[in-house]
Amino acid sequence: MKFTKMKNKADIQRDWVVIDAKGEVFGRMISKIATILRGKNKVDFTPTVDCGDFVVVINASQAVFTGNKLEAKNYYTHSGYFGSTKTHKMKDMLENSPEKLYMLATRGMLPKTKLGKEIIKKLKVYKGDKHPHTAQVKGE
Repeated sequence: MKFTKMKNKADIQRDWVVIDAKGEVFGRMISKIATILRGKNKVDFTPTVDCGDFVVVINASQAVFTGNKLEAKNYYTHSGYFGSTKTHKMKDMLENSPEKLYMLATRGMLPKTKLGKEIIKKLKVYKGDKHPHTAQVKGE
């Protein structure tokens, strides 16, 4: 009888993937990013181990949004005190801090556990086309 070999932290090989957001549909790109971060695109995927790759997103502010999301979608923050709820429009977040927008959207597609918190740290988002990870990325 053959048994399936489960991966552990020592067996994981991590790559660096660069995704250019210019002209890409935001939601579809985020779901691709979450799949790569989680490691579900690999044949040796293990659900209990962080086996995904690092993802570098460039040109984050040039993504395409379908429908009326830029005007209609809101993000809310709350500090815990009464009356401290703040609303941020998606359009403002894209202009001011696209990094935070990508992190929030991707975090929603990852597990809500310690593993998810560990996985989201491998996402690097940059507003322009320059990034400091050229040494890690192969073929760039």
